[in-house]
Amino acid sequence: MAGRQRDQSPHGWLRLGLPLVGAFCLAALLRELFPAAGMTRWVVHPAAVAGLCWAGQLWYVGRSIDANRFARDPWHRPFGLANTLTLLRGGLYAVVAGFVVVPATTDLAWVPALCYGSGVVLDKLDGTVARTVGRETALGRRLDMAFDTFGFVAAPVVAVLWGQLPVWYLSLSAARYVFLAGVYWRRVRGRPVFDTPDSNLGKYLAGVQMVFVTMALAPAVSTALVWTLAPAVLAPSLAVFARDFLAVSGRLPHVIPGGQN
Repeated sequence: MAGRQRDQSPHGWLRLGLPLVGAFCLAALLRELFPAAGMTRWVVHPAAVAGLCWAGQLWYVGRSIDANRFARDPWHRPFGLANTLTLLRGGLYAVVAGFVVVPATTDLAWVPALCYGSGVVLDKLDGTVARTVGRETALGRRLDMAFDTFGFVAAPVVAVLWGQLPVWYLSLSAARYVFLAGVYWRRVRGRPVFDTPDSNLGKYLAGVQMVFVTMALAPAVSTALVWTLAPAVLAPSLAVFARDFLAVSGRLPHVIPGGQN
């Protein structure tokens, strides 16, 4: 038993130690970079919010690592270059999330746009690195999707709180969670779950959303222009989520069963 616990200790560190250390380091760094004066809407400092979000993301990373693999080879390097870039992107999105407690009048209003925009660039870069320098893995795809989803929550929430996006734009942030909840409900009730359509349309629209949200966060961009464009940018993405749910629930006649558990 003791030998087994020793073998799995690195995995335990990834699940518990890494989130704590990562959160502390990020919070300490931001505490130094972001002065308290004029940085808080409430008592909470943005560094604390960012650190908490980063801890949650790192906990998810540790949870996603295959425990059985660590039992066999506990000191195997868990992250390649592509996954390291993905982790960096998650840290940038955590910084964006910290600005939910910061007023729009702050002198650092450009930081969310810079961090989210840099994360968008890394989103394209980590996939390229995985395909060329390293290799694509199930872990990489899972982390990529999770961090994308987190970014699609954090950045629009900040933009809405700052009045740079309408509140109904948050339907995009909720769409994936609603989709996943619908799939889970079908499985719980024993109903078939089918594959989503084999299409890259969702990926292209996600890229459009990322660019648009970055633009919405940028202080130099006209809020009136962003609000005018928002319905046209949002509608296609919501339509794709609706199409995908119709597909997984078998309501589209051309869908071929394949994803059922």
